[in-house]
Amino acid sequence: MSDNNLNTKDFLIGSFIGGVVGAVTALLLAPKAGKELRGDINSGAYQVKQRAYEWKDVAAEKGADWKDKAYTTGSELKQKAMDSTAQITKSASEKTKDLTKNVQSKLQDKRKKEDKALQAAEEVAEAIEDAAEELEKKN
Repeated sequence: MSDNNLNTKDFLIGSFIGGVVGAVTALLLAPKAGKELRGDINSGAYQVKQRAYEWKDVAAEKGADWKDKAYTTGSELKQKAMDSTAQITKSASEKTKDLTKNVQSKLQDKRKKEDKALQAAEEVAEAIEDAAEELEKKN
């Protein structure tokens, strides 16, 4: 696209310069009186000036169109980035919640097992105490 813009720009500049040179050459080589020649040169200069204004207006319109297109494209890309970010954030949040629930479940299972082991140890300790008391009573 950059090459296309460069070629268009070169073509417009070449056309403008060619038009000016052609008009001046035609006016200078035409067999006319000085006053008439000066009038033709002024007329040609006015026409070139008008063409330059037209080209300026076209360039301004195209520049405005390009600016609008760039703004629209930029806004669309920004929205896509925001949507992607929101989706990634949502996904990460859901995975974090799932992982947290999994860890909490495993931690509760471990605590239950520890509680059972502690209870079994207490029962064994009580049984040992009871056995020790019975031994003392027998001795």
